[in-house]
Amino acid sequence: MFSLLGIIFLLACASEKKDERKSLANVIEKSIITELLNKWYPAALDKEYGGFLGTWTFDFKPTGEQDKMIVSQSRHVWTCSKASEIYKDVPHYKECASHGFRFLKDVMWDKTYGGFHTLVDRKGNVKSNPTEEKTAYGNAFAIYGLAAYYHATGDTSALKLAQDGFMWLENHSHDPVYKGYFQHMKRDGSVIRRDNNVLSTQDTGYKDQNSSIHLLEAFTELYQVWPDSLVGERVKEMLVLIRDTIVNEQGSLVLFFQPDWTPVSFRDSSETVILKHRNLDHVSFGHDVETAYLMLEASHAVGITDNTRTLEVGKKMVDHSLDKGWDDEVGGFYDEGYYFKDKPDITIIKDTKTWWAQAEGLNTLLIMADQYPDDEHRYFEKFKKMWSYIDTNLIDHEHGEWYPGGLDKEPQQKTALKGHIWKATYHQYRAMANCVQRLNAEKPH
Repeated sequence: MFSLLGIIFLLACASEKKDERKSLANVIEKSIITELLNKWYPAALDKEYGGFLGTWTFDFKPTGEQDKMIVSQSRHVWTCSKASEIYKDVPHYKECASHGFRFLKDVMWDKTYGGFHTLVDRKGNVKSNPTEEKTAYGNAFAIYGLAAYYHATGDTSALKLAQDGFMWLENHSHDPVYKGYFQHMKRDGSVIRRDNNVLSTQDTGYKDQNSSIHLLEAFTELYQVWPDSLVGERVKEMLVLIRDTIVNEQGSLVLFFQPDWTPVSFRDSSETVILKHRNLDHVSFGHDVETAYLMLEASHAVGITDNTRTLEVGKKMVDHSLDKGWDDEVGGFYDEGYYFKDKPDITIIKDTKTWWAQAEGLNTLLIMADQYPDDEHRYFEKFKKMWSYIDTNLIDHEHGEWYPGGLDKEPQQKTALKGHIWKATYHQYRAMANCVQRLNAEKPH
Protein backbone atom coordinates (compact mmCIF):
# COMPACT_ATOMS: atom_id res chain seq x y z
CA MET A 1 0.00 0.00 0.00
CA PHE A 2 2.79 2.37 0.93
CA SER A 3 4.57 1.63 -2.31
CA LEU A 4 1.42 2.35 -4.29
CA LEU A 5 0.83 5.61 -2.40
CA GLY A 6 4.44 6.53 -3.02
CA ILE A 7 4.06 5.98 -6.75
CA ILE A 8 0.84 8.03 -6.79
CA PHE A 9 2.60 10.84 -4.92
CA LEU A 10 5.53 10.87 -7.33
CA LEU A 11 3.23 10.89 -10.34
CA ALA A 12 1.27 13.77 -8.83
CA CYS A 13 4.48 15.73 -8.21
CA ALA A 14 5.65 15.10 -11.76
CA SER A 15 2.31 16.24 -13.16
CA GLU A 16 2.37 19.36 -10.98
CA LYS A 17 5.89 20.23 -12.15
CA LYS A 18 4.88 19.69 -15.78
CA ASP A 19 1.89 21.99 -15.32
CA GLU A 20 4.13 24.59 -13.70
CA ARG A 21 6.54 24.46 -16.63
CA LYS A 22 3.71 24.79 -19.16
CA SER A 23 2.29 27.75 -17.25
CA LEU A 24 5.66 29.50 -17.17
CA ALA A 25 6.13 28.82 -20.89
CA ASN A 26 2.77 30.43 -21.67
CA VAL A 27 3.54 33.54 -19.61
CA ILE A 28 6.98 33.98 -21.15
CA GLU A 29 5.73 33.42 -24.69
CA LYS A 30 2.98 35.99 -24.23
CA SER A 31 5.63 38.51 -23.22
CA ILE A 32 7.74 37.61 -26.27
CA ILE A 33 4.89 38.38 -28.62
CA THR A 34 3.16 41.33 -26.98
CA GLU A 35 6.02 43.12 -25.22
CA LEU A 36 8.94 42.50 -27.56
CA LEU A 37 8.29 41.34 -31.12
CA ASN A 38 5.09 43.33 -31.65
CA LYS A 39 6.79 46.49 -30.40
CA TRP A 40 9.77 46.27 -32.73
CA TYR A 41 8.40 44.74 -35.90
CA PRO A 42 7.49 45.99 -38.40
CA ALA A 43 7.79 49.44 -36.77
CA ALA A 44 11.63 49.30 -36.78
CA LEU A 45 11.97 48.95 -40.54
CA ASP A 46 13.65 51.95 -42.12
CA LYS A 47 11.65 52.03 -45.33
CA GLU A 48 13.53 55.06 -46.62
CA TYR A 49 17.18 54.00 -46.28
CA GLY A 50 17.05 50.30 -45.46
CA GLY A 51 17.94 48.30 -42.38
CA PHE A 52 16.40 48.91 -39.00
CA LEU A 53 15.82 52.02 -36.93
CA GLY A 54 17.68 51.21 -33.76
CA THR A 55 17.31 54.16 -31.39
CA TRP A 56 14.01 54.37 -29.49
CA THR A 57 12.73 56.42 -26.57
CA PHE A 58 11.43 54.91 -23.34
CA ASP A 59 7.89 55.04 -24.73
CA PHE A 60 9.04 53.47 -27.98
CA LYS A 61 9.30 56.31 -30.45
CA PRO A 62 12.22 56.54 -32.92
CA THR A 63 14.69 59.26 -32.01
CA GLY A 64 18.10 60.68 -32.83
CA GLU A 65 20.36 60.27 -35.86
CA GLN A 66 19.75 56.53 -36.22
CA ASP A 67 23.27 55.35 -36.90
CA LYS A 68 23.36 51.68 -37.85
CA MET A 69 25.91 49.24 -36.45
CA ILE A 70 26.65 45.82 -37.89
CA VAL A 71 26.03 44.12 -34.53
CA SER A 72 22.50 45.37 -33.89
CA GLN A 73 21.48 45.26 -37.57
CA SER A 74 22.56 41.60 -37.71
CA ARG A 75 20.83 40.82 -34.45
CA HIS A 76 17.55 42.12 -35.86
CA VAL A 77 18.00 39.85 -38.89
CA TRP A 78 18.68 36.90 -36.60
CA THR A 79 15.66 37.57 -34.38
CA CYS A 80 13.24 38.08 -37.26
CA SER A 81 14.55 34.96 -39.01
CA LYS A 82 14.07 32.82 -35.92
CA ALA A 83 10.64 34.31 -35.18
CA SER A 84 9.52 33.65 -38.76
CA GLU A 85 10.17 29.94 -38.26
CA ILE A 86 8.21 29.75 -35.00
CA TYR A 87 5.34 32.09 -35.88
CA LYS A 88 4.73 31.12 -39.49
CA ASP A 89 1.32 32.81 -39.51
CA VAL A 90 2.95 36.24 -39.02
CA PRO A 91 4.30 37.14 -42.48
CA HIS A 92 6.05 40.35 -41.51
CA TYR A 93 8.75 38.54 -39.52
CA LYS A 94 10.16 37.01 -42.71
CA GLU A 95 9.61 40.30 -44.54
CA CYS A 96 11.59 42.13 -41.86
CA ALA A 97 14.36 39.54 -42.02
CA SER A 98 14.57 39.95 -45.81
CA HIS A 99 14.62 43.72 -45.46
CA GLY A 100 17.51 43.47 -42.98
CA PHE A 101 19.39 40.97 -45.12
CA ARG A 102 19.36 43.32 -48.10
CA PHE A 103 20.89 46.04 -45.94
CA LEU A 104 23.69 43.74 -44.78
CA LYS A 105 24.40 42.71 -48.36
CA ASP A 106 24.04 46.05 -50.11
CA VAL A 107 25.34 48.49 -47.48
CA MET A 108 27.23 46.85 -44.60
CA TRP A 109 29.40 44.54 -46.72
CA ASP A 110 32.54 46.29 -47.95
CA LYS A 111 32.58 45.73 -51.70
CA THR A 112 36.17 46.99 -51.99
CA TYR A 113 38.01 45.06 -49.27
CA GLY A 114 35.46 42.52 -48.09
CA GLY A 115 34.28 42.10 -44.53
CA PHE A 116 31.53 44.08 -42.85
CA HIS A 117 31.78 47.71 -41.88
CA THR A 118 31.29 48.42 -38.17
CA LEU A 119 29.16 51.56 -38.34
CA VAL A 120 27.27 53.59 -40.94
CA ASP A 121 24.93 56.55 -40.63
CA ARG A 122 21.25 56.22 -41.33
CA LYS A 123 21.77 56.73 -45.07
CA GLY A 124 24.49 54.07 -45.20
CA ASN A 125 27.59 56.27 -45.30
CA VAL A 126 30.52 54.60 -43.51
CA LYS A 127 31.51 56.22 -40.21
CA SER A 128 35.21 55.46 -39.84
CA ASN A 129 36.93 54.74 -36.53
CA PRO A 130 40.68 54.24 -36.97
CA THR A 131 40.91 51.90 -33.96
CA GLU A 132 38.24 49.50 -35.17
CA GLU A 133 37.18 50.03 -38.74
CA LYS A 134 36.28 46.37 -38.76
CA THR A 135 36.05 43.89 -35.90
CA ALA A 136 35.91 40.14 -35.49
CA TYR A 137 32.98 40.69 -33.13
CA GLY A 138 30.95 42.65 -35.69
CA ASN A 139 31.68 40.24 -38.52
CA ALA A 140 30.73 37.35 -36.25
CA PHE A 141 27.27 38.77 -35.74
CA ALA A 142 26.83 39.31 -39.46
CA ILE A 143 27.58 35.61 -40.01
CA TYR A 144 25.21 34.73 -37.16
CA GLY A 145 22.31 36.67 -38.66
CA LEU A 146 22.97 35.51 -42.22
CA ALA A 147 23.11 31.84 -41.25
CA ALA A 148 19.80 32.14 -39.42
CA TYR A 149 18.26 33.93 -42.38
CA TYR A 150 19.43 31.22 -44.77
CA HIS A 151 17.95 28.56 -42.49
CA ALA A 152 14.61 30.38 -42.44
CA THR A 153 14.39 31.19 -46.16
CA GLY A 154 16.74 28.96 -48.14
CA ASP A 155 18.11 32.07 -49.86
CA THR A 156 21.48 30.87 -51.15
CA SER A 157 22.77 34.43 -51.59
CA ALA A 158 22.61 34.80 -47.80
CA LEU A 159 24.59 31.61 -47.30
CA LYS A 160 27.15 32.83 -49.85
CA LEU A 161 27.56 36.10 -47.95
CA ALA A 162 27.93 34.22 -44.66
CA GLN A 163 30.60 32.03 -46.27
CA ASP A 164 32.38 35.11 -47.61
CA GLY A 165 32.30 36.64 -44.12
CA PHE A 166 33.73 33.48 -42.59
CA MET A 167 36.56 33.30 -45.14
CA TRP A 168 37.33 36.99 -44.71
CA LEU A 169 37.83 36.37 -40.98
CA GLU A 170 39.86 33.27 -41.77
CA ASN A 171 42.17 35.23 -44.07
CA HIS A 172 42.53 38.38 -41.97
CA SER A 173 41.59 37.82 -38.34
CA HIS A 174 42.46 34.22 -37.50
CA ASP A 175 45.77 33.69 -35.71
CA PRO A 176 47.44 30.54 -37.12
CA VAL A 177 50.19 30.65 -34.47
CA TYR A 178 48.38 31.10 -31.15
CA LYS A 179 44.84 30.36 -32.36
CA GLY A 180 41.76 32.44 -31.86
CA TYR A 181 41.08 35.72 -33.60
CA PHE A 182 42.37 39.27 -33.53
CA GLN A 183 39.56 41.66 -32.72
CA HIS A 184 40.58 45.00 -34.27
CA MET A 185 41.32 45.49 -37.96
CA LYS A 186 41.74 48.29 -40.43
CA ARG A 187 39.37 48.56 -43.34
CA ASP A 188 41.61 46.41 -45.55
CA GLY A 189 41.65 43.67 -42.91
CA SER A 190 45.17 44.24 -41.62
CA VAL A 191 45.38 43.57 -37.90
CA ILE A 192 45.79 46.56 -35.60
CA ARG A 193 48.64 45.81 -33.19
CA ARG A 194 49.03 47.32 -29.76
CA ASP A 195 51.86 49.83 -29.41
CA ASN A 196 53.03 52.56 -27.03
CA ASN A 197 50.51 55.02 -28.47
CA VAL A 198 47.59 52.98 -27.14
CA LEU A 199 46.32 54.15 -23.74
CA SER A 200 46.52 51.61 -20.93
CA THR A 201 42.73 51.77 -20.53
CA GLN A 202 42.08 50.94 -24.19
CA ASP A 203 41.53 47.39 -25.45
CA THR A 204 43.02 48.02 -28.91
CA GLY A 205 45.29 45.18 -29.98
CA TYR A 206 44.22 42.75 -27.29
CA LYS A 207 42.46 39.46 -27.88
CA ASP A 208 39.37 39.10 -25.74
CA GLN A 209 36.70 36.82 -24.36
CA ASN A 210 33.75 38.72 -25.80
CA SER A 211 34.69 38.42 -29.47
CA SER A 212 35.80 34.83 -28.80
CA ILE A 213 32.49 33.65 -27.35
CA HIS A 214 30.52 35.32 -30.13
CA LEU A 215 32.75 33.90 -32.84
CA LEU A 216 32.00 30.50 -31.29
CA GLU A 217 28.30 31.37 -31.36
CA ALA A 218 28.41 32.54 -35.00
CA PHE A 219 30.39 29.56 -36.25
CA THR A 220 28.01 27.24 -34.41
CA GLU A 221 25.06 28.82 -36.22
CA LEU A 222 26.90 28.65 -39.55
CA TYR A 223 27.92 25.03 -39.08
CA GLN A 224 24.30 23.99 -38.67
CA VAL A 225 23.47 25.24 -42.17
CA TRP A 226 26.87 24.68 -43.78
CA PRO A 227 28.64 21.70 -42.15
CA ASP A 228 31.98 22.55 -43.71
CA SER A 229 35.00 20.82 -42.20
CA LEU A 230 36.92 24.07 -41.64
CA VAL A 231 33.94 25.67 -39.90
CA GLY A 232 33.63 22.60 -37.69
CA GLU A 233 37.34 22.79 -36.93
CA ARG A 234 37.02 26.44 -35.90
CA VAL A 235 34.02 25.68 -33.68
CA LYS A 236 36.07 23.06 -31.85
CA GLU A 237 39.13 25.33 -31.72
CA MET A 238 37.16 28.16 -30.13
CA LEU A 239 35.32 25.83 -27.76
CA VAL A 240 38.55 24.37 -26.39
CA LEU A 241 40.26 27.77 -26.28
CA ILE A 242 37.41 29.32 -24.31
CA ARG A 243 36.87 26.35 -22.02
CA ASP A 244 40.49 25.57 -21.22
CA THR A 245 42.28 28.94 -21.54
CA ILE A 246 39.86 31.88 -21.30
CA VAL A 247 37.92 30.42 -18.35
CA ASN A 248 40.12 30.61 -15.24
CA GLU A 249 40.39 28.25 -12.30
CA GLN A 250 37.73 29.98 -10.22
CA GLY A 251 35.18 29.60 -13.00
CA SER A 252 35.04 33.03 -14.61
CA LEU A 253 36.27 34.49 -17.88
CA VAL A 254 39.49 36.43 -18.20
CA LEU A 255 38.41 39.46 -20.22
CA PHE A 256 41.53 40.44 -22.22
CA PHE A 257 44.75 38.82 -23.38
CA GLN A 258 48.00 39.49 -25.17
CA PRO A 259 48.13 37.84 -28.61
CA ASP A 260 49.81 34.76 -27.09
CA TRP A 261 46.93 34.41 -24.57
CA THR A 262 48.82 35.84 -21.62
CA PRO A 263 46.06 37.32 -19.40
CA VAL A 264 45.79 41.08 -18.94
CA SER A 265 45.58 41.57 -15.18
CA PHE A 266 45.87 44.54 -12.84
CA ARG A 267 45.46 42.52 -9.64
CA ASP A 268 48.94 43.40 -8.37
CA SER A 269 48.26 47.13 -8.80
CA SER A 270 46.64 49.54 -6.35
CA GLU A 271 42.88 49.62 -6.01
CA THR A 272 42.86 53.00 -7.75
CA VAL A 273 44.69 51.58 -10.78
CA ILE A 274 42.49 48.49 -10.79
CA LEU A 275 39.29 50.51 -10.84
CA LYS A 276 40.71 52.79 -13.52
CA HIS A 277 41.18 49.70 -15.71
CA ARG A 278 38.01 47.88 -14.65
CA ASN A 279 36.80 47.65 -18.25
CA LEU A 280 39.78 45.39 -18.96
CA ASP A 281 39.86 43.31 -15.80
CA HIS A 282 36.88 42.24 -13.70
CA VAL A 283 34.50 39.35 -13.17
CA SER A 284 31.58 39.65 -15.57
CA PHE A 285 28.87 37.35 -14.23
CA GLY A 286 26.63 37.95 -17.25
CA HIS A 287 29.30 36.84 -19.71
CA ASP A 288 30.09 33.83 -17.53
CA VAL A 289 26.55 32.45 -17.54
CA GLU A 290 26.18 33.27 -21.24
CA THR A 291 29.38 31.41 -22.08
CA ALA A 292 28.25 28.29 -20.23
CA TYR A 293 25.29 28.10 -22.62
CA LEU A 294 27.28 28.93 -25.77
CA MET A 295 29.84 26.21 -25.04
CA LEU A 296 27.15 23.57 -24.59
CA GLU A 297 25.34 24.72 -27.72
CA ALA A 298 28.55 24.50 -29.76
CA SER A 299 29.44 21.08 -28.40
CA HIS A 300 26.01 19.75 -29.31
CA ALA A 301 26.08 21.31 -32.80
CA VAL A 302 29.35 19.66 -33.86
CA GLY A 303 28.33 16.30 -32.42
CA ILE A 304 30.78 15.98 -29.54
CA THR A 305 29.49 12.90 -27.76
CA ASP A 306 31.52 13.20 -24.56
CA ASN A 307 30.31 16.49 -23.11
CA THR A 308 31.63 15.84 -19.61
CA ARG A 309 34.44 18.40 -19.54
CA THR A 310 32.38 21.17 -21.17
CA LEU A 311 29.43 20.52 -18.88
CA GLU A 312 31.66 20.54 -15.80
CA VAL A 313 33.23 23.86 -16.75
CA GLY A 314 29.85 25.36 -17.65
CA LYS A 315 28.41 24.30 -14.31
CA LYS A 316 31.44 25.71 -12.51
CA MET A 317 30.87 29.07 -14.22
CA VAL A 318 27.18 29.17 -13.30
CA ASP A 319 27.87 28.08 -9.72
CA HIS A 320 30.56 30.72 -9.30
CA SER A 321 28.15 33.37 -10.61
CA LEU A 322 25.42 32.20 -8.23
CA ASP A 323 27.79 31.96 -5.25
CA LYS A 324 29.52 35.31 -5.85
CA GLY A 325 27.33 37.50 -8.04
CA TRP A 326 23.69 36.59 -7.36
CA ASP A 327 21.31 38.79 -5.39
CA ASP A 328 19.67 36.34 -2.99
CA GLU A 329 17.14 38.89 -1.83
CA VAL A 330 15.33 39.77 -5.08
CA GLY A 331 17.21 37.80 -7.72
CA GLY A 332 19.40 38.86 -10.61
CA PHE A 333 23.12 38.84 -11.38
CA TYR A 334 25.26 41.84 -10.52
CA ASP A 335 27.31 43.37 -13.30
CA GLU A 336 30.87 43.31 -11.97
CA GLY A 337 33.01 41.82 -9.23
CA TYR A 338 36.72 41.81 -8.42
CA TYR A 339 39.12 39.66 -6.39
CA PHE A 340 41.33 42.24 -4.68
CA LYS A 341 44.52 40.56 -3.45
CA ASP A 342 44.20 41.97 0.09
CA LYS A 343 40.57 40.92 0.57
CA PRO A 344 39.40 37.42 1.47
CA ASP A 345 36.58 37.16 -1.04
CA ILE A 346 35.19 38.81 -4.12
CA THR A 347 34.02 42.43 -3.96
CA ILE A 348 31.02 43.54 -5.99
CA ILE A 349 32.30 46.69 -7.70
CA LYS A 350 29.18 47.32 -9.76
CA ASP A 351 25.90 46.13 -8.26
CA THR A 352 23.65 47.17 -11.16
CA LYS A 353 21.92 44.48 -13.21
CA THR A 354 22.09 45.03 -16.95
CA TRP A 355 19.27 43.62 -19.07
CA TRP A 356 21.32 41.26 -21.20
CA ALA A 357 22.98 39.53 -18.25
CA GLN A 358 19.61 38.71 -16.73
CA ALA A 359 18.34 37.36 -20.04
CA GLU A 360 21.37 35.11 -20.40
CA GLY A 361 21.00 34.04 -16.78
CA LEU A 362 17.38 33.05 -17.36
CA ASN A 363 18.33 30.76 -20.23
CA THR A 364 21.34 29.15 -18.57
CA LEU A 365 19.69 28.58 -15.20
CA LEU A 366 16.96 26.55 -16.87
CA ILE A 367 19.56 24.48 -18.75
CA MET A 368 21.33 23.74 -15.46
CA ALA A 369 18.01 22.91 -13.80
CA ASP A 370 17.35 20.23 -16.40
CA GLN A 371 20.91 18.91 -16.31
CA TYR A 372 21.18 18.87 -12.50
CA PRO A 373 17.63 18.72 -11.06
CA ASP A 374 18.80 17.72 -7.57
CA ASP A 375 21.77 20.06 -7.24
CA GLU A 376 22.17 22.06 -4.04
CA HIS A 377 22.02 25.29 -6.01
CA ARG A 378 18.33 24.60 -6.76
CA TYR A 379 18.61 25.92 -10.30
CA PHE A 380 14.91 25.69 -11.10
CA GLU A 381 14.01 27.81 -8.08
CA LYS A 382 16.70 30.30 -9.14
CA PHE A 383 15.26 30.26 -12.67
CA LYS A 384 11.80 31.13 -11.36
CA LYS A 385 13.27 33.89 -9.19
CA MET A 386 15.16 35.19 -12.23
CA TRP A 387 11.96 35.35 -14.26
CA SER A 388 10.15 37.07 -11.39
CA TYR A 389 12.98 39.62 -11.22
CA ILE A 390 12.82 40.23 -14.97
CA ASP A 391 9.03 40.50 -14.92
CA THR A 392 9.10 42.99 -12.04
CA ASN A 393 12.24 45.04 -12.68
CA LEU A 394 13.08 44.82 -16.39
CA ILE A 395 10.01 44.37 -18.58
CA ASP A 396 8.12 47.57 -19.26
CA HIS A 397 4.52 46.36 -19.14
CA GLU A 398 3.22 49.76 -20.21
CA HIS A 399 5.40 50.65 -23.22
CA GLY A 400 6.98 47.29 -24.03
CA GLU A 401 10.60 46.08 -24.27
CA TRP A 402 13.05 45.76 -21.36
CA TYR A 403 14.65 48.56 -19.43
CA PRO A 404 18.43 48.69 -19.94
CA GLY A 405 18.96 47.93 -16.25
CA GLY A 406 16.96 46.63 -13.32
CA LEU A 407 14.79 49.25 -11.63
CA ASP A 408 15.66 47.91 -8.16
CA LYS A 409 19.15 49.34 -8.59
CA GLU A 410 18.57 52.02 -11.23
CA PRO A 411 15.04 53.46 -11.11
CA GLN A 412 16.15 56.13 -13.60
CA GLN A 413 16.27 53.43 -16.30
CA LYS A 414 12.50 53.75 -16.53
CA THR A 415 12.94 56.70 -18.90
CA ALA A 416 16.15 55.52 -20.61
CA LEU A 417 16.36 54.57 -24.29
CA LYS A 418 14.66 51.26 -25.05
CA GLY A 419 16.83 50.69 -28.08
CA HIS A 420 20.20 51.90 -29.35
CA ILE A 421 23.08 50.53 -31.41
CA TRP A 422 23.98 48.15 -28.59
CA LYS A 423 20.46 47.19 -27.54
CA ALA A 424 18.10 45.36 -29.83
CA THR A 425 16.03 42.19 -29.39
CA TYR A 426 18.64 39.44 -29.48
CA HIS A 427 19.44 38.63 -25.83
CA GLN A 428 15.86 38.90 -24.62
CA TYR A 429 14.29 37.09 -27.53
CA ARG A 430 16.78 34.24 -27.60
CA ALA A 431 16.64 33.66 -23.88
CA MET A 432 12.86 33.68 -23.68
CA ALA A 433 12.35 31.64 -26.86
CA ASN A 434 14.86 29.02 -25.66
CA CYS A 435 13.10 28.85 -22.29
CA VAL A 436 9.67 28.45 -23.90
CA GLN A 437 10.96 25.61 -26.06
CA ARG A 438 12.67 23.91 -23.14
CA LEU A 439 9.75 24.33 -20.74
CA ASN A 440 7.37 22.82 -23.29
CA ALA A 441 9.65 19.93 -24.23
CA GLU A 442 8.70 16.48 -23.00
CA LYS A 443 12.35 15.56 -22.41
CA PRO A 444 14.59 18.66 -22.36
CA HIS A 445 18.11 17.77 -23.52
